[in-house]
Amino acid sequence: MMTPKGILIPIGGAEDKGTDLEQGFIQRNNLNFFEQGILSRIVEETKHGIHSRIEVITTASTIPVEVGANYMYAFSKLQCTNMHCMDIRNREDAQNPDYTQRIQEADAVMFTGGNQMRLTATFGGTEIYRILHERYFEEEGFLVAGTSAGAMAMSNTMIYEGNAANAHLKGAVKVTTGLAFMRDVIFDSHFDKRGRFGRLAQAISANPSCIGIGLGEDTGLLITGGNVMEAIGSGMIIIIDGHQIGYSNIADLADGSPISVENLIVHFLAKGNKYILKERKYIKIREEEFAKTEVE
Repeated sequence: MMTPKGILIPIGGAEDKGTDLEQGFIQRNNLNFFEQGILSRIVEETKHGIHSRIEVITTASTIPVEVGANYMYAFSKLQCTNMHCMDIRNREDAQNPDYTQRIQEADAVMFTGGNQMRLTATFGGTEIYRILHERYFEEEGFLVAGTSAGAMAMSNTMIYEGNAANAHLKGAVKVTTGLAFMRDVIFDSHFDKRGRFGRLAQAISANPSCIGIGLGEDTGLLITGGNVMEAIGSGMIIIIDGHQIGYSNIADLADGSPISVENLIVHFLAKGNKYILKERKYIKIREEEFAKTEVE
């Protein structure tokens, strides 16, 4: 696969939107933007700063009007002047020429939270999907961001279901194909708040060629070249590396049985730390940068 020229920013989310897959109900949420620092970084990284055209896609959410309005308000507080909301509800909407044209003209696209299966089922194989991939891989500086479900859908292998309380049991974590902006990774969001270490560990144990990336709330990654990942935001990123797994019984168990796995490698990243995906290399923040972070 070619090296992408664009920028990818998956965010762990800061508030629920729409379907809670673990609880199995629709929740109306308090849509406060705790992640505004990350939104500011998104604006900073776009081609034209506050004048960049930003398209917010609310497809994943069951409350798209409210979610879209909150993003419009948040970006306006950051002095943005050219942001728009695309409420694409189904595959018919996704084929609308007006939407495909807007994707062609955007400097940045942001997928909101909700249910990641809505994203893959709605956009897979569409012209919008083709354009997004083409621009992300071939156009310098084109930015794709996503929060919560919008982040989880970015990888080729995507978790779509998994109760954290049962994540130690084989079969409790379900994966499918995501939007494939990145290969060989699996993203999970709201990672620390919802106790999702076990479910990402199981996903990696079953797919050890992938790197697991647990995104804490109000926390994200700035990914360039599909390879260099810089932690941004106020929380924590957890990296789970399964390349050196020794013993694992996951292939031989019946569903519902507890799994056993040896030698998972785990890294913690805070703001400013980096991780080089292809080399599986952790880069610590320099002391002078840490001091600056503490002041901020």
